[in-house]
Amino acid sequence: MMERIPTTAGGLKSLEDELKQLKSVERPSIIKAIAAAREHGDLSENAEYTSARERQSFIEGRIAEVENIISRAEVIDFSKLTGKIVKFGATVRLADEDTDEKVKYQIVGPYEADLSKGSISVTSPIGRALIGKTVGDTVEVQTPRGARSYEVVGVQFK
Repeated sequence: MMERIPTTAGGLKSLEDELKQLKSVERPSIIKAIAAAREHGDLSENAEYTSARERQSFIEGRIAEVENIISRAEVIDFSKLTGKIVKFGATVRLADEDTDEKVKYQIVGPYEADLSKGSISVTSPIGRALIGKTVGDTVEVQTPRGARSYEVVGVQFK
């Protein structure tokens, strides 16, 4: 049995949007580019053709990858979840125990994590450390800057 991939409804929607874009826009445009490059004669020395074929290979690979992820996606509706225990979908507020710096992360699926948007993967070191914790608990996480200790100061589901 294939392993299910936890995801939010928004994460699944963005994968579906990407797949639609790849199939309805990117794939037809690269097929046209390959046909146009073929008309330029000798394919062995045709950089446009080589580049277009590489792009086609990338697009087809990404289509297969996204289809695989979507087929294994398990949307977890956390909007009805409440409580103070960290689970998938929770938005967790943390305080760095050394600097008292506050950070906030939402725990999401591995293919929708985006640190710049404050979302971390449930499979990341910090995501794994947080699951099951509650307000007041301390987690220690290995980061590129060494071990950091965080106190869980808030948990919400929205």
